[in-house]
Amino acid sequence: MVKKPVTINMASGLDVRPLAMLVQVASQYKCETYIEIGDKHVNAKSIMGMMTLGLDQGDEVVVAADGQDEQEAIVSIENYLSGR
Repeated sequence: MVKKPVTINMASGLDVRPLAMLVQVASQYKCETYIEIGDKHVNAKSIMGMMTLGLDQGDEVVVAADGQDEQEAIVSIENYLSGR
Protein backbone atom coordinates (compact mmCIF):
# COMPACT_ATOMS: atom_id res chain seq x y z
CA MET A 1 0.00 0.00 0.00
CA VAL A 2 1.20 3.47 -0.91
CA LYS A 3 -0.07 6.67 0.73
CA LYS A 4 0.69 10.24 -0.24
CA PRO A 5 -0.56 13.57 1.13
CA VAL A 6 -1.94 15.89 -1.55
CA THR A 7 -3.26 19.43 -1.35
CA ILE A 8 -6.27 20.08 -3.58
CA ASN A 9 -5.43 22.89 -5.99
CA MET A 10 -8.48 23.24 -8.19
CA ALA A 11 -10.04 26.68 -8.47
CA SER A 12 -13.56 25.26 -8.66
CA GLY A 13 -13.06 22.94 -5.70
CA LEU A 14 -14.60 19.53 -6.07
CA ASP A 15 -18.27 19.80 -6.87
CA VAL A 16 -20.10 17.04 -8.77
CA ARG A 17 -18.43 17.35 -12.19
CA PRO A 18 -14.81 17.45 -10.94
CA LEU A 19 -15.62 14.62 -8.51
CA ALA A 20 -16.97 12.53 -11.37
CA MET A 21 -13.72 13.15 -13.26
CA LEU A 22 -11.72 12.09 -10.19
CA VAL A 23 -13.72 8.85 -10.00
CA GLN A 24 -12.96 8.26 -13.70
CA VAL A 25 -9.24 8.82 -13.10
CA ALA A 26 -9.24 6.37 -10.16
CA SER A 27 -11.33 3.82 -12.07
CA GLN A 28 -8.67 3.48 -14.77
CA TYR A 29 -6.58 1.41 -12.35
CA LYS A 30 -7.03 -2.12 -11.06
CA CYS A 31 -5.73 -1.33 -7.57
CA GLU A 32 -7.94 -0.22 -4.72
CA THR A 33 -7.82 3.57 -4.31
CA TYR A 34 -8.94 5.67 -1.37
CA ILE A 35 -9.11 9.31 -0.36
CA GLU A 36 -8.67 10.05 3.33
CA ILE A 37 -9.37 13.30 5.14
CA GLY A 38 -9.56 13.49 8.90
CA ASP A 39 -11.20 10.30 10.11
CA LYS A 40 -13.00 9.65 6.81
CA HIS A 41 -11.72 6.95 4.43
CA VAL A 42 -13.60 6.67 1.12
CA ASN A 43 -13.22 4.55 -2.03
CA ALA A 44 -12.03 6.95 -4.75
CA LYS A 45 -13.98 4.93 -7.35
CA SER A 46 -17.31 5.70 -5.64
CA ILE A 47 -19.01 8.95 -6.65
CA MET A 48 -21.43 8.75 -3.73
CA GLY A 49 -18.62 8.12 -1.26
CA MET A 50 -16.55 10.96 -2.66
CA MET A 51 -19.48 13.37 -2.39
CA THR A 52 -19.67 12.72 1.36
CA LEU A 53 -16.19 14.20 1.89
CA GLY A 54 -17.13 17.78 0.95
CA LEU A 55 -13.68 18.51 -0.46
CA ASP A 56 -12.65 22.04 -1.38
CA GLN A 57 -9.61 23.88 -2.71
CA GLY A 58 -6.78 23.97 -0.19
CA ASP A 59 -7.89 20.83 1.66
CA GLU A 60 -5.12 18.36 2.34
CA VAL A 61 -6.08 14.74 1.75
CA VAL A 62 -4.19 11.47 1.77
CA VAL A 63 -4.38 9.43 -1.43
CA ALA A 64 -3.95 5.71 -0.78
CA ALA A 65 -3.63 2.88 -3.28
CA ASP A 66 -3.12 -0.85 -2.85
CA GLY A 67 -2.50 -3.25 -5.73
CA GLN A 68 -0.46 -3.98 -8.82
CA ASP A 69 -0.64 -0.49 -10.36
CA GLU A 70 -0.71 1.53 -7.14
CA GLN A 71 2.21 3.81 -8.06
CA GLU A 72 0.63 4.87 -11.35
CA ALA A 73 -2.73 5.45 -9.66
CA ILE A 74 -1.18 7.65 -6.96
CA VAL A 75 0.61 9.78 -9.57
CA SER A 76 -2.52 10.23 -11.72
CA ILE A 77 -4.77 11.11 -8.80
CA GLU A 78 -2.16 13.47 -7.35
CA ASN A 79 -1.78 15.21 -10.73
CA TYR A 80 -5.56 15.60 -11.06
CA LEU A 81 -6.06 16.95 -7.53
CA SER A 82 -3.05 19.25 -7.85
CA GLY A 83 -4.44 20.78 -11.04
CA ARG A 84 -1.54 19.61 -13.20
